[in-house]
Amino acid sequence: MSRWALAWRLARRGLDWRFRGLRLLIVCLVLGTAALAAIGTLTGGIGRELAARGQSMLGGDLELTLAGREAAADELAAMRRLGAVSQGVRLQAMARRAESADDAVPVELKAVDARWPLYGAFTLEGGRKAGAPRGMTAWIDAGVGDRLGVKAGDRLKIGNAELVIGGVIAGEPDRLSEGFALGPTVIVSEEALARSGLVQVGSMARWKYRLRVPAKADPAALADAFKARFAHSGFQVKTRDKASPGLDRFVERMGQFLVLVALAALGIAGIGIAGGVSSYLEMRRASIATLKILGADAGDVVRIYLLQIAAAALAAITLGLALGVGITPLLARALEGLLPIPPGFTVDAGALAVAGTYGLLIALTFAAPPLLEARRVPAMALLRARVTPPGRGWRVPLWAAPVGLGLSGIVGLAVFTSPQPWLAAGFLGGAAAVFALLALIGRGLSWLAARLPRPKRPLLRMALGNLHRPGAQTSALVVALGFALAAFVLLAAVQTSIDANIAKRVPERAPDYFVLDVPKGAGTETFKALVARTAPHAAVRMVPSLRGTVIAYGPEGAMTDVATLKAIPEDSWLLRGDRGLTYADQVPQGNVLTAGRWWPQDYSGEPLVSVDEDQAKAIGLKVGDKLRISLLGTEREARVASLRRIDWSSFGFNYGLVFSPNALADAPHTYAATITLATAEKRPAVRRGILAGLVKALPESSVIEVGPVLGQARTLLGQVGTAIFAAASVAVLAGLAVLAGAIAAARAARQYDSVILRVLGASRGQLLALLAAEYALLCAVLAVVALVLGGGTAWLVIVELFEFDWEPDWGRVFAVLGAGVGLVLVLAVAGSLSVLRTRPAEALRAL
Repeated sequence: MSRWALAWRLARRGLDWRFRGLRLLIVCLVLGTAALAAIGTLTGGIGRELAARGQSMLGGDLELTLAGREAAADELAAMRRLGAVSQGVRLQAMARRAESADDAVPVELKAVDARWPLYGAFTLEGGRKAGAPRGMTAWIDAGVGDRLGVKAGDRLKIGNAELVIGGVIAGEPDRLSEGFALGPTVIVSEEALARSGLVQVGSMARWKYRLRVPAKADPAALADAFKARFAHSGFQVKTRDKASPGLDRFVERMGQFLVLVALAALGIAGIGIAGGVSSYLEMRRASIATLKILGADAGDVVRIYLLQIAAAALAAITLGLALGVGITPLLARALEGLLPIPPGFTVDAGALAVAGTYGLLIALTFAAPPLLEARRVPAMALLRARVTPPGRGWRVPLWAAPVGLGLSGIVGLAVFTSPQPWLAAGFLGGAAAVFALLALIGRGLSWLAARLPRPKRPLLRMALGNLHRPGAQTSALVVALGFALAAFVLLAAVQTSIDANIAKRVPERAPDYFVLDVPKGAGTETFKALVARTAPHAAVRMVPSLRGTVIAYGPEGAMTDVATLKAIPEDSWLLRGDRGLTYADQVPQGNVLTAGRWWPQDYSGEPLVSVDEDQAKAIGLKVGDKLRISLLGTEREARVASLRRIDWSSFGFNYGLVFSPNALADAPHTYAATITLATAEKRPAVRRGILAGLVKALPESSVIEVGPVLGQARTLLGQVGTAIFAAASVAVLAGLAVLAGAIAAARAARQYDSVILRVLGASRGQLLALLAAEYALLCAVLAVVALVLGGGTAWLVIVELFEFDWEPDWGRVFAVLGAGVGLVLVLAVAGSLSVLRTRPAEALRAL
């Protein structure tokens, strides 16, 4: 019989289906592997869904968007040479019942031509497939019917157009690529849009041209060629492989963060695996010694217990993979509406293979040190181990090489499979640094405890002595407790920062309405009079409103052409398509100048512009540089006069670019306004009066009702917070498992000491107080360490990865940390009760 066959026979006899002694290894591996499997499966499914639905999500192979104007004849002709073109327009509008103007609802009006949709299937409630509406027919979102009490067959009025409701929208294929909705959708024909009279020069409308190109054509190459030909026309371009760039970036960042959290959970699990294997081998101490006495060599011992550990690891990994696949539908339901997630169970073979490989590498790497240490300890030393722990000396440990090889494999796999290799490498390097720091703190704590003055009280003196006595588990406890408590701090700081950002970025106090496309001149006076008559105490703010595209920026004579950039700077939303523009005589409300000066009243010199300081920093723009924009097909240039810090939490009119009046005032444009109702006026009758009055007096204007938009934003951000909380909870659960294992290992090591103290007359109460004092000393030190480590990691996640503001609720963080310390003490006491119940005579006979 071969050595491995014999080893397997002996290993199999030592195993049972309950895996006694290896349960900590199994729990840690199941948690970490399940987290990686679920995250990999979910993100892989989202990626495949984005790729598969790219054409239908975009509505074409290529999309060209213009703000405020239609494509010129030569531009449209160039599009048609590329392929079939479907033209559409999207703008805000007001819808009301045809027979009454008393009730109105703000909607997103989408006008499409007869070719829409080029890809995908548009469906109505009841499962009926449909295409573009014809004539004066309209498809409505269910929200329009709920608000106005209308249904299929009823009549609807939008602007000057009277429409017949043909059905209720069930599935809109290009909804995800349209971006954040500011109201329920109504889809109409081009004829109905023309009848409405809503599109005027300067209206806040966006023209979208979707193209179906030949199968062999490369949409990205066609897009680049089109942009090069019409570089300064203000076109925003999307291709089918990037139908929703913002969603792509969000999925990539969220997936990367979740993978890093799962890796952290597996890293913490590795500590538990090392502790669990150590405890398991300690339980098998007599068996190992007996095998050596009967002639087994060191290799035989390693093979026997390696096979047992491998069997337990494979069972745990299999269970973890199954659990990961099983919980994917639950995660999908939690993120429904936020991401394009395939329905039902999803199996991603690549993600499962990666998760399983991670689990196996972690198990073998962290099991190697205790396993190889047991190999070289003589049989008699093993039998005396509880009384006289084996000395370690200064020699290089046997496990250094296999552990180094295993860690190299883990790092290589993480970096190779990560979309951001440097981020993964940095995270793993940071985790290794934290591990080394905690191990160093453990050794330092033992060294310091041995040199501190002895307290006069016996219990404190013995608690201090337990931190540095031979065989003390101080280093292992410090690493386990440090990771567990740091995970508590990390979770609390991340969660409370996200909550604070939701509260800050989506404030409770915001304008009740945004009104777009208020005509200049008499229209603004009509608007103010209507609001004053309906809600006399309401606060009204009006600003000029235009849309344009930044096409060049930088020092005069050396400006950077945006069309030539290979990639837009990560933080620069200002260069991503068309943006809102305005002009003003004074510094806008909620803005503070940080560089340069504001132009004087009635300024008539060189056109000037003030830029958001964050956007200026992102693209390297300075005071004195020039900025060129495309506005309604023409180019305008202005010099940067100042930089501003914007209070985005004001939820008012916050423009990245504010021009001097002489730069834009002569361009066709409308006004935008906010209406903030007084508390006493926040009544349904007042709200209906404002909407009905605007529909009658200014049918070309449109309203955005802020309340539903805020609710939608809170829901989306809340879903992000839920995903982060769920992922971080896996790391905390792994930390708790490790913590329980470390306490169990320490309990086994201190059993002999407790028995001796009992023989010498110590009571159970005194032993319990001694145990509590020892863990209290550890927790007092580690609470500070965990606060620094967990808080620092949370800062990196919130500020660097998600680019949110760092605003943790320190009260809640300290409360969670205190609860973690309390949990440690409870687990320590509960885990040691069996030691206190041990009868001295029985324990002494077992030595």
